[in-house]
Amino acid sequence: MKQNKGFLKSVCALAIPVALQSMLQASFSIVDQIMIGSLGSVQIAGVGIAGKFSSIYTVVVSAIGAVAGIMISQYMGQKNKYEIRRSFYLNLMFAVLLAGMFTAVCFAFPLGIMSLYTKDPLTQTAAGEYLFIIAGTFLPVAGATLLSTMLRCMEKAHLPLVASIVAAVLNTGLNYILIFGKFGIAPMGAKGAALATLVSQIANLLIMLAFMIGSRAELSKDGTEKKKSPFNTKQYAHMLLPILVCELLWSLGENVYAAIYGHMGTDASAAMTLINPVQGLMIGALCGLSQAAGVIVGKKLGSGEYEDAYSASKKLILYGFVGSAVLSCVVLATCGVYVEIYNVEDAVKLLTKHILIAYAVVAPFKVLNMILGGGIIRSGGETKYVMIIDIIGTWGFGVPLGLLSAFVLGLSVPWVYFILSLEECVRFGISLFVFKRKNWMHRLKASDNPKDVQG
Repeated sequence: MKQNKGFLKSVCALAIPVALQSMLQASFSIVDQIMIGSLGSVQIAGVGIAGKFSSIYTVVVSAIGAVAGIMISQYMGQKNKYEIRRSFYLNLMFAVLLAGMFTAVCFAFPLGIMSLYTKDPLTQTAAGEYLFIIAGTFLPVAGATLLSTMLRCMEKAHLPLVASIVAAVLNTGLNYILIFGKFGIAPMGAKGAALATLVSQIANLLIMLAFMIGSRAELSKDGTEKKKSPFNTKQYAHMLLPILVCELLWSLGENVYAAIYGHMGTDASAAMTLINPVQGLMIGALCGLSQAAGVIVGKKLGSGEYEDAYSASKKLILYGFVGSAVLSCVVLATCGVYVEIYNVEDAVKLLTKHILIAYAVVAPFKVLNMILGGGIIRSGGETKYVMIIDIIGTWGFGVPLGLLSAFVLGLSVPWVYFILSLEECVRFGISLFVFKRKNWMHRLKASDNPKDVQG
């Protein structure tokens, strides 16, 4: 009983701050959507489409953060401070290089990129202007992602939460001032929302950097450090490349979905944009379990406690199922009220409500996949399993079903969304099979020499 209480306490200490942080960001996103929503469906659709492309960068840099989390948590289980520091700085370098590449592309071709998503010239212009500004956030997001990963692995998940609170409040205040033109500033519309996001992301990075400087003593060199070993390049590539491919292909799949909705009309694209805050709130409420799984299970694998790692994983899956089922019921009960807060056409409101009903049905599978694939299976470093599962789900089922239902069968956007989301059920079935086989349970090595296992 005491062991279970201790485990639940550890989960809560990691999961609750992460969940609050994600929910906070999603709740302020609702405020953003309401503000932008008053500008009309074109602006809503433009911001949503630009956000889809920028999400490619977000998921890829998150993949680098995920690899960093796997390495840092396992080396913390091995009490290897040198490898902890090396893991952080190496992944930070990759994230910064990635940010520079994406920023350059968005600065050079904003309208060209957005033309791939919609044929409406007004929506293209709104999306291109938003993307050009939002590209400036890529570098601060890279730094914040890695700093947040390090702090969570140090079991200081409350510090990124504090930074997010400050950034979210700043973002909302600046949105109000810049979108509508307050205190003598000319109204900027969607461009004002992008500028507010840029400023708040920079603030978020600076605050977390201050927290990390204050905590660096815990990872400083001491007399107990293990002998330095050559970097395990093969092991790093074995983790990083599959997860990068996985996240990139998944994000490209999501962008194909966005293009499908965009080519179904501005109303369909706007309705899909309006459900984003609800998805953010629900996934955010439970993403802490995925983060907790990565840290807790990773540390147990790092210290060689394989049975404890498996037992902890099963408990986290159960928590995720119960939580997602409850929140799905909440979405079903409140979707009618939610759509009424937006100043959009009745047709868009009706589409949004029906899409939310479809989302509530598939959401538990989304959450369980997030915990299994995004937290548990990855924690052992065998990221190739997650890559294969995601490719099968997204490109073997989701994309073909989306194209078929939208352009061959000619179904409405709620049905298209529901049918392509059935990929989540496929991914869950495969993930559960992989989980039960336990082939994902591995302990990382600090060097290329198989005899040099530091622990």
